[in-house]
Amino acid sequence: MISFNRYYNQFNILSLTLVVVSLILLSFKGLNFGIDFKGGTLIELRSNDSKISVTSLRDNLSQMNLGDISVKNFGNETDFLIKFENSKNKNVIQEIKSSFEDSFGNSFDFRRVENVGPKVSAELLKSGIIAISVALILMLIYIWIRFEWQFSLGAILALFHDVLVTLGLFSLFSLEINLSIIAAVLTIVGYSMNDTVVIFDRVRENLRKYSDIKIYELTNISINETLSRTLITSITTLLALISIFFFGGEVLKGFSLAMIFGVIFGTYSSIYIANTVLVRLKVSQKTLLKEDSIT
Repeated sequence: MISFNRYYNQFNILSLTLVVVSLILLSFKGLNFGIDFKGGTLIELRSNDSKISVTSLRDNLSQMNLGDISVKNFGNETDFLIKFENSKNKNVIQEIKSSFEDSFGNSFDFRRVENVGPKVSAELLKSGIIAISVALILMLIYIWIRFEWQFSLGAILALFHDVLVTLGLFSLFSLEINLSIIAAVLTIVGYSMNDTVVIFDRVRENLRKYSDIKIYELTNISINETLSRTLITSITTLLALISIFFFGGEVLKGFSLAMIFGVIFGTYSSIYIANTVLVRLKVSQKTLLKEDSIT
């Protein structure tokens, strides 16, 4: 049997440090919002000339007064992703095509053009925040109904930990936040909660089964009893996500990376955050008896 409970204090300190660092990053550095939330124009194009570089494209676009410009390779050296601020010029795409033809010849295939206005982007950001908040509240209510309030508190703290640390990593590495990342965060909430509920179910069963074992040891027994299921689920999910990250293309990289972070943190928090809350609140058989008498 693995003694997970021996490391409760150490990992609690680590988790607290990660949350504090994430909050600092989110407060001062912020998130790198993509075109979905910031507004602007996105162009995906492919070049037939391998000599054309990111620098040459950026130099060409900088002469057109497009505001903040971002140019980077998109998958390979001949694919490019261009982003710039909203332009009042309705013919800006045609002007870019003409400018590229004059400078590089007819060597570009414009594969995708997306425009998002500032009003739409603000509404999308608001909707994303509401979606995450509602998901957390509904999870809180679900756990509160299914378990006792101590279990509910542990599950919610684990969820906040997973979401905050994942967003903190995106802030640290300046990874782009778009609608697919919001979808990933919502999926992380569900995955983390599912993992926590499995262990909580076993903890509650063992609380009723063993009257002479303290919660400190009982959580360790419950984690070990559900460990094989937890590892199998996490590893198989990670294998699929890693495959998507490497072979799914640039569009899915952000989503799969957020999910990879979420699965790892969700598995970790189910063991070292949700269960340690039960230990620190000294949940016992008397707690269950009291709750059962109320219901």
